[in-house]
Amino acid sequence: MKVWPVLTGVALSLTLVACQSPVPPKGVTPIGNFDASRYLGKWYEVARLDNRFERGLQQVTATYGQRSDGGISVVNRGYDPQSKRWKASEGKAFFTGARDVAALKVSFFGPFYGGYNVIALDDDYRYALVSGPNRGYLWLLSRTPDMPREVRQRYITLAQELGFPVDKLMNVSQPAS
Repeated sequence: MKVWPVLTGVALSLTLVACQSPVPPKGVTPIGNFDASRYLGKWYEVARLDNRFERGLQQVTATYGQRSDGGISVVNRGYDPQSKRWKASEGKAFFTGARDVAALKVSFFGPFYGGYNVIALDDDYRYALVSGPNRGYLWLLSRTPDMPREVRQRYITLAQELGFPVDKLMNVSQPAS
């Protein structure tokens, strides 16, 4: 078996997967009047569309902080019950345009960025609906381990209207608040 064609194919596949566009999915608009300083801190993942980098993880949180270069630090953390270990990923995010529009590009490795778009957020910055670069990525986030049923339903309805496959949303196990 020739090794170079295999390595080239693997490298190309990884590059295509990693080079997700930082723009929001067509028809999805990130919120305006966004205040990043109020968004910083810890968020609990309440529900998500399953994805390869979080598969099987429970008790997932995302913690955002201010970077000295004007960007935002990102620490995603989750518990893997199979290996009985915590896993964490550190990344960085930058606005793709105006700082008051919640459209960011985020990277967890090298020069590869994907989209991070806050598409719904309550006035008190307690609950958020976030999409990735396409309709295969969606998260419901809360400042506490749970989310009121009416907020959850409102966000799911919005996501459905925007064409996300909400029937595939999975609940994320969190410790009791």
